[in-house]
Amino acid sequence: MIRITVWNENKHDQELDIVKKIYPEGIHGYIKSFLSKENDFEVRTATFYDDEHGLTEEVLSSTDVLIYWSHALQDEFSDEVAQRICTHVLSGMGLIALHSAHYSKMLRLLMGSTMTLKWKHDVEERLWCIDPLHPIAEGIPECITIPQEEMYGEPFDIPAPDDVIFAGWFSNGYVFRSGCTFTRGKGKIFYFQPGHETCPTYHIPEIQKIITNAVRFCAPKNIERGIRENKEIKN
Repeated sequence: MIRITVWNENKHDQELDIVKKIYPEGIHGYIKSFLSKENDFEVRTATFYDDEHGLTEEVLSSTDVLIYWSHALQDEFSDEVAQRICTHVLSGMGLIALHSAHYSKMLRLLMGSTMTLKWKHDVEERLWCIDPLHPIAEGIPECITIPQEEMYGEPFDIPAPDDVIFAGWFSNGYVFRSGCTFTRGKGKIFYFQPGHETCPTYHIPEIQKIITNAVRFCAPKNIERGIRENKEIKN
Protein backbone atom coordinates (compact mmCIF):
# COMPACT_ATOMS: atom_id res chain seq x y z
CA MET A 1 0.00 0.00 0.00
CA ILE A 2 1.33 3.45 -0.98
CA ARG A 3 0.44 6.08 1.62
CA ILE A 4 -0.28 9.45 -0.02
CA THR A 5 -0.87 12.87 1.52
CA VAL A 6 -2.41 15.43 -0.86
CA TRP A 7 -1.62 18.93 0.37
CA ASN A 8 -3.31 22.10 -0.89
CA GLU A 9 -3.35 25.68 0.36
CA ASN A 10 -7.17 25.67 0.10
CA LYS A 11 -7.28 29.47 -0.15
CA HIS A 12 -8.57 30.01 -3.71
CA ASP A 13 -10.85 27.01 -3.25
CA GLN A 14 -12.74 28.84 -0.48
CA GLU A 15 -12.61 32.39 -1.85
CA LEU A 16 -13.09 32.22 -5.64
CA ASP A 17 -16.43 31.12 -7.10
CA ILE A 18 -14.81 29.83 -10.31
CA VAL A 19 -12.57 27.49 -8.30
CA LYS A 20 -15.51 26.36 -6.16
CA LYS A 21 -17.39 25.46 -9.35
CA ILE A 22 -14.50 23.45 -10.84
CA TYR A 23 -13.37 21.83 -7.57
CA PRO A 24 -16.30 21.86 -5.10
CA GLU A 25 -14.32 19.80 -2.59
CA GLY A 26 -11.09 21.71 -3.21
CA ILE A 27 -8.18 20.77 -5.45
CA HIS A 28 -6.96 18.40 -2.73
CA GLY A 29 -10.35 16.73 -2.51
CA TYR A 30 -10.55 16.25 -6.27
CA ILE A 31 -7.06 14.78 -6.55
CA LYS A 32 -7.87 12.46 -3.65
CA SER A 33 -11.06 11.34 -5.43
CA PHE A 34 -9.31 9.98 -8.51
CA LEU A 35 -6.29 8.59 -6.68
CA SER A 36 -8.56 6.72 -4.28
CA LYS A 37 -9.78 4.57 -7.19
CA GLU A 38 -6.40 2.79 -7.13
CA ASN A 39 -6.50 -0.34 -4.97
CA ASP A 40 -2.94 0.09 -3.75
CA PHE A 41 -3.29 3.76 -2.71
CA GLU A 42 -4.22 5.02 0.75
CA VAL A 43 -4.99 8.74 0.43
CA ARG A 44 -5.53 11.54 2.94
CA THR A 45 -5.51 15.32 2.62
CA ALA A 46 -4.11 18.31 4.50
CA THR A 47 -4.29 22.08 3.99
CA PHE A 48 -2.49 25.27 4.93
CA TYR A 49 -5.06 26.05 7.64
CA ASP A 50 -4.57 22.81 9.58
CA ASP A 51 -2.35 22.73 12.65
CA GLU A 52 1.29 22.84 11.45
CA HIS A 53 -0.27 23.04 7.94
CA GLY A 54 -1.38 19.45 8.46
CA LEU A 55 2.20 18.28 7.89
CA THR A 56 3.23 17.25 11.36
CA GLU A 57 6.12 14.91 12.03
CA GLU A 58 3.61 12.12 12.58
CA VAL A 59 1.88 12.75 9.24
CA LEU A 60 5.10 12.95 7.21
CA SER A 61 6.55 9.88 8.92
CA SER A 62 3.56 7.90 7.65
CA THR A 63 3.58 9.42 4.14
CA ASP A 64 5.25 7.63 1.22
CA VAL A 65 4.42 10.34 -1.34
CA LEU A 66 3.48 13.96 -0.67
CA ILE A 67 1.53 15.73 -3.43
CA TYR A 68 1.81 19.48 -2.94
CA TRP A 69 -0.16 22.35 -4.53
CA SER A 70 0.55 25.95 -3.46
CA HIS A 71 0.21 29.46 -4.86
CA ALA A 72 -0.87 32.51 -2.84
CA LEU A 73 0.56 31.68 0.59
CA GLN A 74 4.12 30.73 -0.30
CA ASP A 75 5.74 33.33 1.99
CA GLU A 76 3.34 32.63 4.86
CA PHE A 77 4.21 28.93 4.93
CA SER A 78 6.14 27.92 8.03
CA ASP A 79 9.93 27.76 7.63
CA GLU A 80 10.01 24.93 10.17
CA VAL A 81 7.48 22.83 8.27
CA ALA A 82 9.23 23.52 4.95
CA GLN A 83 12.48 22.23 6.42
CA ARG A 84 10.63 19.23 7.87
CA ILE A 85 9.38 18.30 4.39
CA CYS A 86 12.92 18.59 3.00
CA THR A 87 14.26 16.32 5.74
CA HIS A 88 11.70 13.65 4.89
CA VAL A 89 12.39 13.89 1.16
CA LEU A 90 16.09 13.43 1.81
CA SER A 91 15.27 10.35 3.89
CA GLY A 92 13.20 8.81 1.06
CA MET A 93 9.70 10.32 0.96
CA GLY A 94 8.52 10.97 -2.59
CA LEU A 95 7.38 14.47 -3.58
CA ILE A 96 5.12 15.59 -6.42
CA ALA A 97 5.10 19.39 -6.74
CA LEU A 98 2.18 20.67 -8.80
CA HIS A 99 1.93 23.89 -10.81
CA SER A 100 2.90 26.98 -8.77
CA ALA A 101 4.45 24.82 -6.05
CA HIS A 102 7.63 25.48 -8.03
CA TYR A 103 7.94 28.62 -5.89
CA SER A 104 7.26 26.96 -2.54
CA LYS A 105 9.81 27.29 0.23
CA MET A 106 10.44 23.56 0.39
CA LEU A 107 11.08 23.18 -3.35
CA ARG A 108 13.39 26.19 -3.48
CA LEU A 109 15.33 24.67 -0.58
CA LEU A 110 15.55 21.28 -2.27
CA MET A 111 16.52 22.72 -5.66
CA GLY A 112 18.88 25.42 -4.34
CA SER A 113 17.70 27.93 -6.97
CA THR A 114 15.22 30.79 -7.39
CA MET A 115 12.74 28.66 -9.42
CA THR A 116 11.73 31.79 -11.35
CA LEU A 117 9.99 31.67 -14.74
CA LYS A 118 7.73 33.64 -17.12
CA TRP A 119 3.94 33.38 -16.85
CA LYS A 120 0.69 34.51 -18.46
CA HIS A 121 -2.93 33.56 -17.83
CA ASP A 122 -5.31 31.59 -20.01
CA VAL A 123 -3.68 30.22 -23.13
CA GLU A 124 -3.93 26.84 -24.83
CA GLU A 125 -1.22 24.33 -23.96
CA ARG A 126 -0.04 21.32 -25.90
CA LEU A 127 1.75 19.02 -23.51
CA TRP A 128 4.22 16.89 -25.47
CA CYS A 129 5.53 13.60 -24.11
CA ILE A 130 9.23 13.71 -25.02
CA ASP A 131 10.38 10.68 -22.99
CA PRO A 132 7.72 8.06 -23.78
CA LEU A 133 9.71 5.20 -22.21
CA HIS A 134 9.79 6.81 -18.76
CA PRO A 135 7.52 5.10 -16.16
CA ILE A 136 5.61 8.35 -15.56
CA ALA A 137 4.75 8.43 -19.29
CA GLU A 138 3.28 4.91 -19.35
CA GLY A 139 -0.04 4.95 -21.22
CA ILE A 140 0.25 8.66 -22.08
CA PRO A 141 -0.28 9.82 -25.68
CA GLU A 142 2.29 11.79 -27.65
CA CYS A 143 0.42 15.07 -27.08
CA ILE A 144 -2.29 16.24 -24.68
CA THR A 145 -4.20 19.39 -25.59
CA ILE A 146 -5.21 21.51 -22.59
CA PRO A 147 -7.70 24.12 -23.89
CA GLN A 148 -7.08 26.63 -21.10
CA GLU A 149 -4.06 26.77 -18.80
CA GLU A 150 -1.70 29.26 -17.20
CA MET A 151 1.43 29.61 -19.31
CA TYR A 152 4.79 29.02 -17.71
CA GLY A 153 7.74 29.94 -19.91
CA GLU A 154 11.50 29.56 -20.08
CA PRO A 155 13.95 30.41 -18.74
CA PHE A 156 13.02 28.26 -15.76
CA ASP A 157 15.69 28.59 -13.06
CA ILE A 158 16.08 24.97 -12.02
CA PRO A 159 19.13 22.72 -11.67
CA ALA A 160 19.60 20.09 -14.36
CA PRO A 161 16.77 17.55 -14.01
CA ASP A 162 17.33 13.81 -13.95
CA ASP A 163 14.66 13.52 -16.66
CA VAL A 164 12.54 15.91 -18.72
CA ILE A 165 9.46 13.85 -19.55
CA PHE A 166 7.01 16.50 -20.76
CA ALA A 167 7.47 19.77 -22.61
CA GLY A 168 4.71 22.35 -22.83
CA TRP A 169 4.09 24.44 -25.95
CA PHE A 170 1.70 27.38 -25.47
CA SER A 171 -0.42 29.19 -28.02
CA ASN A 172 1.46 32.45 -27.42
CA GLY A 173 4.67 30.75 -28.55
CA TYR A 174 6.41 29.99 -25.25
CA VAL A 175 7.81 26.58 -24.32
CA PHE A 176 8.50 25.06 -20.92
CA ARG A 177 10.00 21.99 -19.26
CA SER A 178 6.63 20.94 -17.87
CA GLY A 179 7.43 17.58 -16.30
CA CYS A 180 10.81 17.01 -14.66
CA THR A 181 12.24 14.56 -12.17
CA PHE A 182 14.97 15.13 -9.60
CA THR A 183 16.66 13.06 -6.90
CA ARG A 184 17.55 14.59 -3.55
CA GLY A 185 19.14 12.27 -1.01
CA LYS A 186 17.00 9.11 -1.06
CA GLY A 187 13.91 10.93 -2.31
CA LYS A 188 12.43 11.15 -5.81
CA ILE A 189 10.76 14.40 -6.90
CA PHE A 190 8.45 15.07 -9.84
CA TYR A 191 7.60 18.64 -10.79
CA PHE A 192 4.50 18.95 -13.03
CA GLN A 193 3.43 22.31 -14.45
CA PRO A 194 -0.26 21.97 -15.53
CA GLY A 195 -2.95 22.68 -12.93
CA HIS A 196 -3.92 26.35 -12.56
CA GLU A 197 -6.77 26.70 -10.08
CA THR A 198 -9.20 28.43 -12.48
CA CYS A 199 -8.76 25.75 -15.17
CA PRO A 200 -10.28 22.23 -15.01
CA THR A 201 -6.94 20.63 -15.88
CA TYR A 202 -7.13 17.90 -13.23
CA HIS A 203 -10.41 16.71 -14.80
CA ILE A 204 -8.47 15.53 -17.88
CA PRO A 205 -8.02 11.73 -17.69
CA GLU A 206 -4.50 11.82 -19.12
CA ILE A 207 -3.41 14.36 -16.49
CA GLN A 208 -4.83 12.11 -13.79
CA LYS A 209 -2.91 9.18 -15.28
CA ILE A 210 0.36 11.15 -15.19
CA ILE A 211 -0.12 11.99 -11.50
CA THR A 212 -1.05 8.37 -10.74
CA ASN A 213 2.06 7.12 -12.55
CA ALA A 214 4.18 9.70 -10.73
CA VAL A 215 2.98 8.44 -7.34
CA ARG A 216 4.22 4.94 -8.16
CA PHE A 217 7.50 6.30 -9.54
CA CYS A 218 8.21 8.54 -6.53
CA ALA A 219 7.16 6.06 -3.84
CA PRO A 220 10.15 4.74 -1.85
CA LYS A 221 11.12 1.21 -2.76
CA ASN A 222 13.01 -1.11 -0.42
CA ILE A 223 14.68 1.66 1.57
CA GLU A 224 14.64 2.49 5.24
CA ARG A 225 12.63 5.67 5.86
CA GLY A 226 14.60 6.66 8.98
CA ILE A 227 15.90 10.22 9.38
CA ARG A 228 19.63 9.98 8.96
CA GLU A 229 21.98 11.46 11.54
CA ASN A 230 25.58 12.56 11.13
CA LYS A 231 27.74 9.93 12.80
CA GLU A 232 31.47 9.78 13.31
CA ILE A 233 33.13 6.80 11.64
CA LYS A 234 35.62 5.12 13.95
CA ASN A 235 38.37 2.83 12.67
